[in-house]
Amino acid sequence: MRIAVASSDGKNVDLHFGKARSICIFDFDEEGNNKKFIEKRSVEFNPGEKHQWMKTLNAIGDCDVVICVQAGFKSKFGIEESGIKLVEDEGSIDEALNRYIDHYKFMKTPI
Repeated sequence: MRIAVASSDGKNVDLHFGKARSICIFDFDEEGNNKKFIEKRSVEFNPGEKHQWMKTLNAIGDCDVVICVQAGFKSKFGIEESGIKLVEDEGSIDEALNRYIDHYKFMKTPI
C-alpha cells in the first residue's frame, strides 16, 4: 500500500490538499507492519491561479491513500474518482500514519 502525506516540513500533516506543494510518500506491507519512506515530491503551482488541486492529484496517481488536513469539495470528488482513499487528519506524520494503519488493520479483522 502506498500512502501520500501532505506535509510542508516532512514531519507534520499540515497542508490542505489543494495547496500541497510538498507530498511525502510512504510504502507499507499488506499487514501494515512495516512503513518505509520512499520520497518527497514537489508540486509546482502557478502564483495567483486558483484551484490547482489537479496538480497535486497528478503527483500522487500511484498512491492508494492520501492523508491531508482537509480537501475541498471538487478535490474530494476528484480524489474519489481516481480511486484514491482520502483521509483528513493532522498532527505528526508518524501519528497520522499509525492511526490510519491501526484503523485499516481493525477494519480488515474478521468478526
